[in-house]
Amino acid sequence: MQKKLLAVAVAGALAVPVVAAAQSSVTISGRVTYEYGSADQGNGRENVDYSDTPGGSSLRFAGQESLGGGLTAWFQCETSLDIRGVDQVGFCSRNSAVGLRGGFGNVFFGRWDTPFKRVMNHGTVGAEETGILGTSFLGFGGSGGSSHNPSAAQETLQRQRWKRRETSLMTYETPNFGGFQAIVGVTSANEPADAPFVDGQANSKPRVWSLGGQYVAGPLAIGAGYEEHKEFGPSNAIGGETLDDKGYGVGISYGFLNGTVLVGANWLRREWETGGGTETKKDTWGIGVDWRLPGPHQLQFQYQQARDTKGNGASIGGNGGANGCGATILGTVGCNDTGADQFSVAYQYHLSKRTTVKVAYTKVDNDSRSNAVRIGNTAALLGFGENVDSYGFLVKHNF
Repeated sequence: MQKKLLAVAVAGALAVPVVAAAQSSVTISGRVTYEYGSADQGNGRENVDYSDTPGGSSLRFAGQESLGGGLTAWFQCETSLDIRGVDQVGFCSRNSAVGLRGGFGNVFFGRWDTPFKRVMNHGTVGAEETGILGTSFLGFGGSGGSSHNPSAAQETLQRQRWKRRETSLMTYETPNFGGFQAIVGVTSANEPADAPFVDGQANSKPRVWSLGGQYVAGPLAIGAGYEEHKEFGPSNAIGGETLDDKGYGVGISYGFLNGTVLVGANWLRREWETGGGTETKKDTWGIGVDWRLPGPHQLQFQYQQARDTKGNGASIGGNGGANGCGATILGTVGCNDTGADQFSVAYQYHLSKRTTVKVAYTKVDNDSRSNAVRIGNTAALLGFGENVDSYGFLVKHNF
């Protein structure tokens, strides 16, 4: 439930003139989550139990003002809400922007989920994205905050990640044409030219280009997208230019039985330039089911698979990256047995329309020459072919 705040109170809290705040309405909403469980960290390491706040735990301020002629100005400031007291980040750390909306569509500027992430979410059904019960690492290299300007201290380029909430993003959304909508986004390239932590080269301009198209009508939702990460590579190796990454994919979901059963599927291709004439490619796909049973009960299931790596490039680091075909793994070079599988099963109980409790189990199975996928925020480096799993509970409350 959203609650309107008095304009004068908001103005006082944010230290802005009352006359400016009084021109628009402001609402406050959000979600509080708490997750606790145990995860296997691989051979030779003890299981770890820890808590997390996944699933969009946030505090959101939003407002809009009618400018006349069908034009509306709007803003949103969404901040991570970590009730554990661990990640005490600043304001507007999640989806936050200022924009103009009208008959031409919607244009906005700030930190936001990329168009690619938004359209691919249509095919992500039946499991959590992040946390100890999350499954996005295998399929997408993770889901969450990213920055093409790693001078933001706590964040890096994260080449493995393709569900990004990107900094300094400029987004345009077309009007909705009978269920169809196109979205495009591009970041500014305002990293200092002498920043050695980007790629060691002068005049580097890391930039994200993201495109998405979606059709949503009734029980059917289809999304397709393309995203390119310009100058994300570590060296000036190809014709005097830094290395680029690109990915494209589709996501689809359909509701059955009056929406009580939702089925989804996704496919993603990621391609990384790793050097002069070398490239690493990875295909992933997944399916999921979300079944709302009579009463307060709900069952969820998801399966994700990372296929064997392709190409002749090196390994891509990070949880959900790729073991490279050009790298020596277990004494051999090649692409065979460099994939992984993950499945998740969960039961969720609805205490009310706004509050749920979930218990779940997830398992990752790396192939014999893969150590690229782990569970949540556990130990960063697994042994080749290791299997790990986790179980826990998750509480969500929306307000």
